[in-house]
Amino acid sequence: MAETAVLEARSQTLAAPLVVLDKFTGATLAELPQLTAADADDLIREGQAATAVAAALPRHERARILDDAAQRLSQREDVAARLIVAEAGKTIRQARREVARAVNTLRLSATQARSNVGEVVPFDGYAAGAGRQGWFTREPLGLVLAITPYNDPLNLVAHKLGPAIAGGNAVILKPSQLTPLSARFLVDLLVEAGLPEPIVTVAHGDRHLTQALVRARQVRMVSFTGGFATGEAIAASAGVKRLEMELGGNAPVLVFEDADLDAAVTACVSGAFWAAGQNCIGVQRILVHRSIQHDFTLAVADATRVLVAGDPTSESTDVGPMISAQAAAAALATVDAAVAEGALLLTGGQRRGSVLLPTVLAKVPTTARLWREEAFAPVVAIVPFDTEDEAVAIANDSEFALQAGVFTQDIDRALRVASRIEAGGVMINDSSDVRLDAMPFGGSKYGSMGREGVRFAYEAMTQPKVIAITHRASSTPPTATIATTATEGAKR
Repeated sequence: MAETAVLEARSQTLAAPLVVLDKFTGATLAELPQLTAADADDLIREGQAATAVAAALPRHERARILDDAAQRLSQREDVAARLIVAEAGKTIRQARREVARAVNTLRLSATQARSNVGEVVPFDGYAAGAGRQGWFTREPLGLVLAITPYNDPLNLVAHKLGPAIAGGNAVILKPSQLTPLSARFLVDLLVEAGLPEPIVTVAHGDRHLTQALVRARQVRMVSFTGGFATGEAIAASAGVKRLEMELGGNAPVLVFEDADLDAAVTACVSGAFWAAGQNCIGVQRILVHRSIQHDFTLAVADATRVLVAGDPTSESTDVGPMISAQAAAAALATVDAAVAEGALLLTGGQRRGSVLLPTVLAKVPTTARLWREEAFAPVVAIVPFDTEDEAVAIANDSEFALQAGVFTQDIDRALRVASRIEAGGVMINDSSDVRLDAMPFGGSKYGSMGREGVRFAYEAMTQPKVIAITHRASSTPPTATIATTATEGAKR
């Protein structure tokens, strides 16, 4: 890959390579050279130098490169999907969907490069602005540090690189140490499409490298998707720069007594176990009206039992491995702790290596860690409610509020409840696990810092620059000017 030679030439300080493993078989997929904190200054200098290259790239060329890269990714869908399956553990069907989304993300970014260029400012709409006219443009911030997670190793990279390139920025990309290959694949496609190589630099290294990059004054923005603890550490050390963070959630779905039961069950099961539950908007807490609790809970448990868990390369597999056996073991320990506190295990609750069988629990105490914190695993908890007010209160009883779902056929109630739920997005008659790549995406409580979504990330990665022209009216009345001109014309 294009970045390999650069990394090998630069990195002389860390002998141990980054070993990338197949998340199902444990086989070694690649060994990549790593950098240390001592290499941060070189990375920053090169990134800073690249800002001039990125800013000088015309908007039409940025758009062409992004569109071309999207086309190349579409043509190599199978290669990209199998890379995601191997390094992230997604099933092959889920991986293909991620590739298709990344293609769309790049195309949306190309649209932003062409269209979101600024506005005319109506200076003369105010008395003090009389005699002025002008506009603002959207200009690049400069150097962006993008830090991406393992759960969507291709599309979440596209969500940072696409808007950054569209806005004329240079990027240091720090992908997850667990899933770096998809990120490198995408960067190579961008370079093949014509992106000057200095504009995006991929860096692999531990938290000490990340900390050094975050602290650098030359970095104008840190765009981070990941865990709360890491987000807090970044915020504490970043200094004066833009921070855009998406730090996860603990999504509630409210199922009222008049809901379409089959649709709610299907959506909740899909939303809970997609990507082995390693999904920040995945369904974790289901609140169901007591009058339908029994039927709904049995239906969810039955639909979960028939899911096929195991080899992600198989077309028939519904739930693949978690990111590691350690992660699966930690999630199972959380399930066991909830059961010890009184929760009822309906199905699942078993582990085979890195595969945690999809798990459904009822009667989970609201004091249990499984209820209070993001599980990030194929685990869902179901509890009853009696009134609308109670359901909203339970849903809002979390400091992590990314998205939520509401199932009801009463439009008045749907809109009323949606307005009362504290979350960055509420999906009506769907689960919380709905994200379109053009929509604003982010939380509303703790850890909510900005929005992802191509247009919104593009605007965060650019800054307005105002140009104003002052023009003064002539002191000679227009009629006098015309008369003089006419007289002079007659003499000539």
